[in-house]
Amino acid sequence: MSAPQQLQLLEHNFHQVRLDERRILFHIPTTSLFEMDTLTAAVVDFLGEHGRVPPASVNERLATVFPAEEVGRTLCELRDLGVVGDPSEPMEARPPPEIKQFPLSTLVLNVNTGCNLSCTYCYKEDLTTPAHGQKMDLATAQRSVELLLQEGARRDKINIVFFGGEPLSNLPLIQQVVDYAERRCAEQQVAVDFSLTTNATLLTEPMIDYLNAHRFGISVSMDGPKALHDLTRLTVGGKGTYDVVARKVRLLLQRYTARPVGARVTLTRDNVDVLAIHHHLREELGFHEVGFAPATASDNAAFNLGENELATVFQGLQTLGRQYLEAALQNRNIGFSNMHQMMTDLWQGTRKALPCGAGLGMLAVDKAGDLHLCHRFTGSRLPTFGNVHAGGIAKETLGGFLNAAMDRSGYGCSTCRIRSLCAGGCYHESYSRYGDPFKPVYHYCELLREWVDFGIAAYARLQAGNPAFFEHHIAPRRAH
Repeated sequence: MSAPQQLQLLEHNFHQVRLDERRILFHIPTTSLFEMDTLTAAVVDFLGEHGRVPPASVNERLATVFPAEEVGRTLCELRDLGVVGDPSEPMEARPPPEIKQFPLSTLVLNVNTGCNLSCTYCYKEDLTTPAHGQKMDLATAQRSVELLLQEGARRDKINIVFFGGEPLSNLPLIQQVVDYAERRCAEQQVAVDFSLTTNATLLTEPMIDYLNAHRFGISVSMDGPKALHDLTRLTVGGKGTYDVVARKVRLLLQRYTARPVGARVTLTRDNVDVLAIHHHLREELGFHEVGFAPATASDNAAFNLGENELATVFQGLQTLGRQYLEAALQNRNIGFSNMHQMMTDLWQGTRKALPCGAGLGMLAVDKAGDLHLCHRFTGSRLPTFGNVHAGGIAKETLGGFLNAAMDRSGYGCSTCRIRSLCAGGCYHESYSRYGDPFKPVYHYCELLREWVDFGIAAYARLQAGNPAFFEHHIAPRRAH
């Protein structure tokens, strides 16, 4: 690296989070965190105050307080990180890698478009009533398993997710797929994991025992105590479902021992009390974890969270996040999935070029065998990416989509401080809201940035106060 003529802060590559007297440097390209020592902080402050300056000016100013050799070394380290640079030097263009391989690890099987509930905010475009539900057949499911084994040949484990509609309304197919997948995976010496998301209404003791025997990962869609849940999670006839869901959940949690069971909450305009929902689902019903998803792109605008409701939701998430941190410092996990995922991402150094595994590590299969980016897109107008019966993955088409998704130059993401954790947000949410799967979720970008800042501060406190939490509670979660 040649000697710079001038130096300035490259603010698109770093972000500061202040924590009492501590200053945490978030290195945006790698999502790494560094605690700034007094010299590093002094360099950042000097350049922040003076803008572009010759390196000699930095040395002269700081050498009166710090050894000149240490000043020089610190400047070199900051230049290597891209935190400090010469503004006259062209920025190194690093085009995103071209995706040509698709090492699948997960397939989502949409086993029935029918659902016995009629939740008012549901995003599923192919959803219908039980009487009109279209079920996947065994041949399509078996071809899906074979595709997953073929494309995931380098994987030690593959994952099969059953989705709907209500997946348990097609339990016979699920059982046939489990038998087939376990036999084929044993032949291929590959482990297989099963999971599903259910509304819980159809659960019975024999069904729970079956799921337990095959170690399913189970997530239950439930939106809180009765008064909140019954606002939106209704039967096809329009009646609330809390009583039956709560009864079935208690049965599930009493009987199911294979793995922790989580709850997934959809927050809508009239349902934003994060603390009350978490307390009921975690402390009163006994779910292991509770995760929250704001509704902002439903077809029914009456349920979408507006600006004020989103602000209320994120305030609630931060309040619950402070409770999570307080418990974590005592080596307890209160089962707040959103915060737990944030701690996991920061601990693992997650760095995203794409917002999720949709289209790369994961695809969804509809009843006809068509391949979709994820389960949210089945029934949508977004073009599909192949068919399990006819050639498998359309790799050229899918690669073109993913390569386009990595190019954020036309959006604000390219300089956003959380770009390596967010990568633009959910494809489906953007597609539903804007008709463009690549357009960022601008309606709450700033709230997401504040949420990440909150998470960084919590992570730094936890690393200082109880680093063992990550081995005791984060590492085991990865095993599931």
